Amino acid sequence: MHRRTLLAAGLTLPFMHGCSQAADVLPSPAPTQGLNAALMDRVAVRAEALPRLHAMIVARDGQRLFERVWRGPSLETPVNVKSASKSVIAALGGVAIGQGVFQGVEQPISAFLADRFPATPDPRLAEVTIGDLLSMQAGLGSTSGADYGAWVSSRDWVRYALAQPFEAEPGGRMVYSTGTSHLTSACLTRASGRSTLALARDWLGEPLGVDIPSWPTDPQGIYFGGNDMRLSPMALLTFGELYRNDGLHQGRRILPEGWVEASWRGRGTSRWSGDPYGYGWWIRRSGRHEVFFAWGYGGQMVFVVPDLRLTVVMTSDPAPVQSRDGHVDALHALLDQGVIPAAEQGAAVA
Repeated sequence: MHRRTLLAAGLTLPFMHGCSQAADVLPSPAPTQGLNAALMDRVAVRAEALPRLHAMIVARDGQRLFERVWRGPSLETPVNVKSASKSVIAALGGVAIGQGVFQGVEQPISAFLADRFPATPDPRLAEVTIGDLLSMQAGLGSTSGADYGAWVSSRDWVRYALAQPFEAEPGGRMVYSTGTSHLTSACLTRASGRSTLALARDWLGEPLGVDIPSWPTDPQGIYFGGNDMRLSPMALLTFGELYRNDGLHQGRRILPEGWVEASWRGRGTSRWSGDPYGYGWWIRRSGRHEVFFAWGYGGQMVFVVPDLRLTVVMTSDPAPVQSRDGHVDALHALLDQGVIPAAEQGAAVA
């Protein structure tokens, strides 16, 4: 049954929309502790040979067991995390729902942005929901890739994104678009009466104990909702750990109960990678393990492997490259062929 029919029938499920289901989770192997030192030594050698890789942190059970800076700034210095910003914006969407700023993922964005719709809007704009924005299922034409430059050069990013022709039905096929994520920032600003920067600092920065510097805004002063946030590798680790611990930080609930599970449920699928996408998080498998990750251009990565109690951060040179250079694939290989086997084997027991 389509989600619109479920709503018409008065049936609601917290944080859920779309027809995709969570992937079956295989039984976890026997738990291990720590990381195999010999395998991590090999990871370090392979990582150092990647010219674009700046830093890596590997934490298990919340304990940092490997941290290295090969080039670039320190682990405490904020860096441009590019589209990993989208995962942070999605977290703010979850907090907004928990605090009643948003009514839920099924709330139409017309509640906040109707005055920014085109003069003769496509009727489907009225169907687009907060959840559609978070899962990239708004259906609006993309403002990423080849279309990014024209969008960020426009005089009104929100109006421009809302005026894109529909490529898919709302709630249907995934259309990756930074403009769609930016609409979330616009909704947060309208709904709360506060800037997205202020919300990020109050809802995430302060309780997590991490610094969130200012980042760019659009011409109307709305903070960029999908790119160019600056967070340190250590702050990214804290953010990943928040999700690994089901929205809790040091026993304090930051994300509403059930939000992590909802965020890590695949709703759309990338036509480029084939990976499912939830609320701001990508999903794939590494052997028998489910991996959830935030991904920013150039290799700004936060990997969470729940059944191994593992969180891994990698930051890289964010400068544009002329063509696909295989760097992001190499980062996935470091995780798959190095870090995960090191966790599976665990540290030697004396």
